[in-house]
Amino acid sequence: MMPINDRKGPLSDVIVLDVTRVVAGPYCAMMLADLGATVIKVENPGDPDYTRTFPPMVETETGPESAFYAQYNRNKQGVSLDLRNEPGRKVFLDLVKRADILVENFRPGVMDRLGLGYEVLRAVNPRLVYTAISGFGRTGPNASRPGYDNSGQAAGGLWSMNGYADQPPVRVGTIIGDLSASLYAATGTLAALREAERTGIGQIVDISQQDSVLSLTENAVVRYTVANEVAGPLGNDHPFVRPYGQFPCADGYVFFGGYTDKFWAITCAMFGEPEMARDPRIDTMEKRFATEAYETVVQPLLHRWFARHSKAELEDMAGDAVPLSAIKTIAEVVADPHIAAREMIVDVPMGTKPVRMLGLPIKLSNLPSQPHAAAPALGEHNDAIFRGLLGLADAEIAALTPRGGA
Repeated sequence: MMPINDRKGPLSDVIVLDVTRVVAGPYCAMMLADLGATVIKVENPGDPDYTRTFPPMVETETGPESAFYAQYNRNKQGVSLDLRNEPGRKVFLDLVKRADILVENFRPGVMDRLGLGYEVLRAVNPRLVYTAISGFGRTGPNASRPGYDNSGQAAGGLWSMNGYADQPPVRVGTIIGDLSASLYAATGTLAALREAERTGIGQIVDISQQDSVLSLTENAVVRYTVANEVAGPLGNDHPFVRPYGQFPCADGYVFFGGYTDKFWAITCAMFGEPEMARDPRIDTMEKRFATEAYETVVQPLLHRWFARHSKAELEDMAGDAVPLSAIKTIAEVVADPHIAAREMIVDVPMGTKPVRMLGLPIKLSNLPSQPHAAAPALGEHNDAIFRGLLGLADAEIAALTPRGGA
């Protein structure tokens, strides 16, 4: 009997083993679950995913639960197995036989030391897609180094580019190394799954946080290899177009990107000074980019225009005509009706209460809107998976409890 999973979606016939923790890995597996896959999160009963203790905590009928953990583990089923002993490994291999995908985010070599490396798993399931996320990948001289999100930001070059030119570099204000690795892992996993479905042969999907971050550095690599320019912090500026950045207004800040001749002319007219589009000092993109013209003419104009209006007023004025967006707080984003229309804030149950958290950015026209299931408690679905999917007897399941040594 298949494990209970009534979610609809293009991956509804796919089984995923999620042997990951924290974010780089759990987020990848959760996206697959959101798309309909049966995702079985495997945790050590004595050393579970430690984000279960990360704030903010929500008081439920059974005690405090982590909303951080729930945000990256919804729609999954949870089992507890100790992969360091033989009973746990044996059951895990039985799960591998039935799985289509395995996702892990240990340092390279850990699964091999457990006796569960790719070659072992491939022997029991040749079509298995084995997705491995790590700080520096499975190959290369730094493969064995430990890595966190900050490691990826530092080693991938992004940290050196963020901040202001006259100050030390600043870390990007979110775990972009973890998140980007999860996104690339999901893409690579689905490509490898397509290949496995066609050929019956699986493969390793090798994802590095350093690689993932490096791929986000826009034109920094070609600027260096072609022009020998080393990208550094630019603050809110763009390296070759202006105006394109952050500007103050009556109640905060907006992003304004009206750097083309077309957008600049529309903006000048919108603020009642159409003649500024023809001013010979700033009547072309190239002139507006020049530092002196930008600082003495363009910036003062924008500051004067924007200071008269709030963020909301400026957005309404710009409408569909000019690229202008309020720089919103998270509170403003959560309340944004467009975000609501896109179902990017969704209700996920925690105990008997729904908690609002991030939705799925992937929108498929044939994927129906459906309620989300709670993140699993530790070992919550042991019976459904071990008995229902694997057909284990009561004594075999009992042997997999911590008291039984598994």
